[in-house]
Amino acid sequence: MGEKQYGIDHDRLKQYANEIKQISDSGTQVAIVIGGGNIFRGIQARDSEGFDRVQGDYMGMLATVINSMALQSSLENVQVQTRLLSAIKMEQICEPFIRRRAIRHLEKNRVVIFGAGTGNPYFTTDTAAALRAIEIEADVILKGTRVDGIYSADPEKDKKAIKYDTISFQEVYSKNLQVMDLTAFTLCNENKIPIIVFDMNKPGNLKKVIEGKTIGTLVEF
Repeated sequence: MGEKQYGIDHDRLKQYANEIKQISDSGTQVAIVIGGGNIFRGIQARDSEGFDRVQGDYMGMLATVINSMALQSSLENVQVQTRLLSAIKMEQICEPFIRRRAIRHLEKNRVVIFGAGTGNPYFTTDTAAALRAIEIEADVILKGTRVDGIYSADPEKDKKAIKYDTISFQEVYSKNLQVMDLTAFTLCNENKIPIIVFDMNKPGNLKKVIEGKTIGTLVEF
């Protein structure tokens, strides 16, 4: 949502599309999972508006599809071939998620967007990203956030927080650091998929990560 309080910031969307185009044009295969919190947060709705957990989670999944459609449109505007695959069937607007089809799209150098999370309640988009990364045999998960890596405490609240350039999965567990939700993090650990946490909102960062430069924090084994 960029600088907005709600919804989609088209300037931020264009920035993301151009950043993704740069790395896709270089030959890097790109698959994307987007959250939906700028439109709807299931947990908050459950707590404040009385939705039950399952209903709220499904509404959140639909929000991710809206964001996915917006990014797909923005990518196509800069001539990037894109396919949107959804965990919930919506034939009129996206393909159903089929693992082999997703891999085939990637082999054709199409950017693949995975919408609707895992298609199941009680799972976050972090878990969707981890699951899809395992299924398509991704080399790494890039977690784009609004902070520039993993810190010993929340850097927005604690000015003395220390940033880690690299950290192991075991250290994250022992220090109880919040990298992503525990289910997603454990999936990555068990399937040996490293994670890089970085600031996606800083222009050029995504390309630098792909080039192997020290950007953000690498979670390794």
